[in-house]
Amino acid sequence: LELQATGIELDLQKTKDGRIVIFHDKNIDKHSNGTGKISDYTYNELLDLDFGSWYDKRYRNEKIVLFEDFAKEFFPKKLTFAIELKQEGIEKETLEIIKKYATHDNIYITSFEYKVLEDMRKIDSNIKLSWLIEEKINEDNIDKILKINGTQICPKAEETTKSDIELANKNGLRVRLWGIFNENIMRQVYKLDIDGMTVNFPDKLKELMEENTNGW
Repeated sequence: LELQATGIELDLQKTKDGRIVIFHDKNIDKHSNGTGKISDYTYNELLDLDFGSWYDKRYRNEKIVLFEDFAKEFFPKKLTFAIELKQEGIEKETLEIIKKYATHDNIYITSFEYKVLEDMRKIDSNIKLSWLIEEKINEDNIDKILKINGTQICPKAEETTKSDIELANKNGLRVRLWGIFNENIMRQVYKLDIDGMTVNFPDKLKELMEENTNGW
């Protein structure tokens, strides 16, 4: 927020004792002083681990964050939230927390796993769904996301063209891009008709938006 981000993307996984926490990787080895998977630990066991020192010693003993604590703190803010479910079986609990704290509907459930989105749609007819895809946008994946009344399709930035986006838009879908690993990619895709992009340097994106008059 200090870097003027207009949205937050986060990844959810379930602990051994069924708590929903925010964590991206399959294993915790690189980003903590523990080893293994989130599901190998109870929430209290994870609290004993240091999730900050890997990045900088200033963040030594940073604790893992419960999704509910995040929702309580950030959902009242006027931000876009892209909530990626990294596994099946957490749809119901995730939705319950969203409904408990959401103050607006600018919240998207995202996943690379189509079944996760399919299952989420079965329990809620209104939540916005965004499908993260490894392949290019095509008729088949457009048909699949439309089948579950999805809102966005989200391909990798470097592999997305203007015609891909036009195809999605023609079918009533918006596009958000991932995989913006550097500023060059950011500048290339900024010219496209997209909903947004997931970046680790929102301050640089903000500068680019201010340079142009066609910002989102």
